[in-house]
Amino acid sequence: MQSQDIFDRGNWGSKLAFVFAASGSAIGLGSIWRFPIMVGLNGGAIFVLCYLLSVFFIGFTVLLAELTIGRHSQKNLVGAMILIKPGTPWKGVGYMGIITGVFILSYYSVVAGWAVGYFYKTITGAFRGEVTWQASDSLFRDFAADPLAVVICLFVIIVITTFVISKGVKGGIETWSKILMPVLFILIIILSIRAVTLPGSGTGLAFYLKPDFSAFNLNVLFYAVGQAFFSLSLGMGTMTVYGSYITKKENLVSSAGWVCFSTTLVALLAGIIIFPTLFHSLHLTPEQFKQEFEVSTGLMFQAFPIIISKMPGGYIFGILFFILLLIAALTSTISMLEVPTSYLVDEKKWNRTKAAVLIGTIAFLLGIPSALSNGGVNFLTKANFMVIMDLVFGNIMLALGGVLICLFLAYSWKVKNSLKEISIGSKRFKLKTLWTFNIKYLAPFAVILIIVFIVIKNIL
Repeated sequence: MQSQDIFDRGNWGSKLAFVFAASGSAIGLGSIWRFPIMVGLNGGAIFVLCYLLSVFFIGFTVLLAELTIGRHSQKNLVGAMILIKPGTPWKGVGYMGIITGVFILSYYSVVAGWAVGYFYKTITGAFRGEVTWQASDSLFRDFAADPLAVVICLFVIIVITTFVISKGVKGGIETWSKILMPVLFILIIILSIRAVTLPGSGTGLAFYLKPDFSAFNLNVLFYAVGQAFFSLSLGMGTMTVYGSYITKKENLVSSAGWVCFSTTLVALLAGIIIFPTLFHSLHLTPEQFKQEFEVSTGLMFQAFPIIISKMPGGYIFGILFFILLLIAALTSTISMLEVPTSYLVDEKKWNRTKAAVLIGTIAFLLGIPSALSNGGVNFLTKANFMVIMDLVFGNIMLALGGVLICLFLAYSWKVKNSLKEISIGSKRFKLKTLWTFNIKYLAPFAVILIIVFIVIKNIL
């Protein structure tokens, strides 16, 4: 029987509500903003192939592990570790996830803030008429370099995110997710159809969908695994928290599968929008692409106005799209803020509003250097501060968190105990043998090797 404090935490109203909320967390800007950048900088279609394999063999494995730990414990990641293995250092994995989530929230909210700015620009007619690449690129660079504008937009995102989290599970997260995410799917599909009908789109599609195996290297594999963790919100306890709100009657395996499917679908569609549009507008060869966008963080914002300007009713469509892009971004920032908030609510018995406001304020202050880094204001280093934050927290720390979660489930809690939890609500787990092998051997071994490789290459 559940205790009263667990009951008060709330539950998803249905499996569909969970899938929309978790997919919203996963989709957000991770799939629409970050995925095309990673594809463009890492060999095109070969990266897409590595990403799909990473989602199937590693992403699904870790996602199911997090959901299982969450539902079994009905706790955040710190509380789950303490409940399952009290008096052990495993709770440190939860604390690491909280720190990682707050830092990712800080720079991710900057990008979400760009969506606020672009919504305003769309309303004021910035994308009326034919928009060239040069005009769109100049518009983005000027906007990202305006310190007052980007900090205000960052503040708006943090305030909205904090408000939603203060309302709890059903009144906040679920309500925002279950209505707007399906509409975002529809709009992305429409944009994809328009993109592939542009003149010259075939070159972009070939770059995106026809793998060049000579471009494969460990760097591509690392970033593909890192993108799988980032886009699925793994390694920082988000899915553990979301799993803790799943009722015992729901099927964890199919829930994890639907989240992976929807997230991957949106990421693939985002690429189908971006690359035909860019190759149509710039007449690039695949060889020129990486050099052109070597340090770009605004690829999506540079490309979307071009295609919107080429659509009938583009003004109205653009307004709707950036509203929903903003909502997609918020579903991710909401999930990130929920991780530290749920810790303070569960473990420290804080009032939810007080916890959300405190963490939101910290994230805002941490986000200011990233907000200013695209305007020539660099902090600690000559490199783009946001890019460094993404490397450290969006890749290395997420992957490390995922490895430790795998090791905890496989060798501390034990696979047999996790399978008992999975079996509740799941009549048959057809991938049980493969999942067991992946959680014990493949996922931790592969990710550890990749982390070591990237640390040596980029840091040491």
